Amino acid sequence: MELTPAAVADECEWVRDRAPTVVPLINATRDRLGDCFGVEVGRVNPDAYREEVDVVFADGDRAVNVAGYVALLRDLDVTDDYPGFVVDEVLGRELAATVAGGQPFSLLAQATFHFADVVTHTEGGAGADDLDAALAAGFQTRLPGWEWTEGESPFAVDRE
Repeated sequence: MELTPAAVADECEWVRDRAPTVVPLINATRDRLGDCFGVEVGRVNPDAYREEVDVVFADGDRAVNVAGYVALLRDLDVTDDYPGFVVDEVLGRELAATVAGGQPFSLLAQATFHFADVVTHTEGGAGADDLDAALAAGFQTRLPGWEWTEGESPFAVDRE
């Protein structure tokens, strides 16, 4: 695999075009998480998803890594799948974290990846459902809709 600027742009378009699959998975994941934690979580629409894909891929350092994970997962297949369980899970978890950004969001996205992955079943190779679950986990973590992310943190220290 060679990651050139053109290849990264192609992966960006592929991720953008995945909205019909990823956005319903984001919303289903948010619904399940909201039920678990007793909170209402805002829904995501395809336009908001695509706009956030553009934000992620506008950061060149993040974009090349996201594109690499996406390309690897798109091409990954393992005979009888189970022996390859670790590699697709690691790649999916890292893709979700990279999309989400720094701490604490990257850790939340990794945890959410596993939450989304258990109910995600995509046709294709071993990495296909992990790719969709990772995109859903990463983007749902960084997109608005969680009340606790909507304002200033009460833990910020003001030394004045």
